[in-house]
This record gives sequence, C-alpha cells and structure tokens, in this order.
Amino acid sequence: MKANLIGRAGDVARLDIPLFLDAVPAGFPSPASDYKERTLDLNELCVKNPAATYFVRAQGDSMIEAGIFPGDVLVVDRSLEARHGDVVIAEFNGELTVKRLELKPEVRLVPMNRRHAPVPVPEGAELEIFGVVTTVIHSLRKP
Repeated sequence: MKANLIGRAGDVARLDIPLFLDAVPAGFPSPASDYKERTLDLNELCVKNPAATYFVRAQGDSMIEAGIFPGDVLVVDRSLEARHGDVVIAEFNGELTVKRLELKPEVRLVPMNRRHAPVPVPEGAELEIFGVVTTVIHSLRKP
C-alpha cells in the first residue's frame, strides 16, 4: 500500500460540530438521542500535534485487515516515536509505504492482508519512518 501526501494540518480554524453523548446502536435509534451534550472539533479529535501532523491518501489493498482501504485519508503524526505494532508511513527501498512496524524478533514491515508477504528489513538497511498513523478517515459514501 502506498501513500500520497495530500496536506499538512498546520494552524486550522476550529470547527465545532454537535456531539451526541448517547452511543448509537447498530439498530433502531433511541428517541432520547436527540439530546446534544457538547460540540466536537474533528481537528481536536484527530490532530494532537498540528505542527507535526500531515495527511496522506492510501493506495492499494495491503492494509485492508487494519481497516485501511484505497482512498482512505490517514492522519500521520511525525512527533510520535514509532513502536512495535504501530502502523507507520515508512520509506524502504526508495518507496513510501504504509505498513505495521514490527521491531522484534526482527525488524519487518508487515502488510495487514494475508495476500501480501511481510517485508524484512535487513540489519544495516535504510528504513526511514515518516510518522505514525493515528487515525483513518474512511468515507462510507462513495462519490
């Protein structure tokens, strides 16, 4: 799965959208759910460090078992130190990719699709992590 840069978070205007505190069942909605508790700014929810955050659009199917599908927007934080198991944006062998990072027992970039093989990172090879994917924005309604 590849990633294409689509923008940086930077300084963005706050946009408050109503947030209903009742959880939404996957069945018939409760009549009490029209009670609004507060507002929610999606930047507040998705962007913890605006100066270090950027957005990329996913390409390919290697991360579908992680809930990342072609065309999804990934929120990436460069300020986070990548840990074992994180989904990262990485450059390896001259390609930018989205994969789960494994650090033990050996360093590998692991696709989340059984049809794709893990990519071992040999000792001494150049692997650059461009950030940790913190949020996936997946549109249910296609254009």
